[in-house]
Amino acid sequence: MLQPGVGRRPWAVLMAGLCLAGSSPGTPAELAPLRIGVAGLTHTHVHWLLGRKDRGDVRIVGIAEANRDLAGRYLGQHGLPTGLLYPDLETMLEEARPEAVAAFGTIREHRAVVEACAPRGIHVMVEKPLAASLADALIMAELARRHRVHLLTNYETTWYGSNHRLRELVLEGRIGGIRKMVVHDGHPGPVAIGVNPEFLEWLTDPVHNGGGALTDFGCYGADLMTWLMGGRRPDRVTAVTQRLQPTLYPKVEDEATVILTWPEAQGIIQASWNWPFSRKDTHVYGEKGYALAEDASRLRVRLDRQDGERVIEVEAPAPPRDDPFAYLAAVVRGGLEPGPAELSSLELNLTVMEILDAARRSAETGRTVVLEPAARRE
Repeated sequence: MLQPGVGRRPWAVLMAGLCLAGSSPGTPAELAPLRIGVAGLTHTHVHWLLGRKDRGDVRIVGIAEANRDLAGRYLGQHGLPTGLLYPDLETMLEEARPEAVAAFGTIREHRAVVEACAPRGIHVMVEKPLAASLADALIMAELARRHRVHLLTNYETTWYGSNHRLRELVLEGRIGGIRKMVVHDGHPGPVAIGVNPEFLEWLTDPVHNGGGALTDFGCYGADLMTWLMGGRRPDRVTAVTQRLQPTLYPKVEDEATVILTWPEAQGIIQASWNWPFSRKDTHVYGEKGYALAEDASRLRVRLDRQDGERVIEVEAPAPPRDDPFAYLAAVVRGGLEPGPAELSSLELNLTVMEILDAARRSAETGRTVVLEPAARRE
């Protein structure tokens, strides 16, 4: 990852030097859109990018997808030209020459994307989680650092105004020191919600997804809790997983509960493909009060034992922190330097991968896993 001040140019200089075509002397200079490539289409989160309203910050210059039928459906759905399509990643990188790539294939393919992009100096954003295994994540991190490119991870919950306001309450000391966190993420299951065949095929495969509900939804809680704890790794990880719908999901767990412990706090991650409704909510309990992020824009807060609970409506974070691709463009262009404890950062997401790896081992053995010193991953 780029170090502060290395290979960067001040935002004002970039603004002055990267004018859009057609700008004339005396008019305000604007940044040219970030040239972004898409690696794979089998992850349906790709619609977030393909159907994104044009904000003038990114421009799709190539899409690598071997499945022509899938690509044709998606390009047609979003009114995108077929000229964007390339048969494989290497061809797309050589011919379209993107500045950054967003990975929307299987989680296992994230490593191959970084292996192709990093030596070319191309930045990468992957969908959560960072990798299918801790071993892959460590290789990806070494490549990103060696070639001085950004490697970011996108979570839907990163862009929730409620989560950012919750963290502000923590930092301001309004709820006191954190004692317990509970994060619920899940839905009725990929079959029940009608995931398309191309996505379902790998989402329920332990090799290509790295697991089932634990990987798919457990990563959210690991990411948010580590962030709320200032980037600190938990000391211990204990997990229980189950297969409550074995006919539908014979190869992977569809239910997972993970307990993370710090010396002064406990975190409980509940990841499920068995809930009657979709949910992504984060509850934090402190010494003086609590704050519950119920959805993207709503908090339930009680800050004093003498006062009742109240509901706070929260707006989305200010741009570029309101959207993954605006954030990616700002990072690549040099206007924003991700700190090591940010939700999308490489360092924090290596911790997420350590937690997921420990949770798998705990579930398999029935024992609590003590995390080794962080220095082992450098």
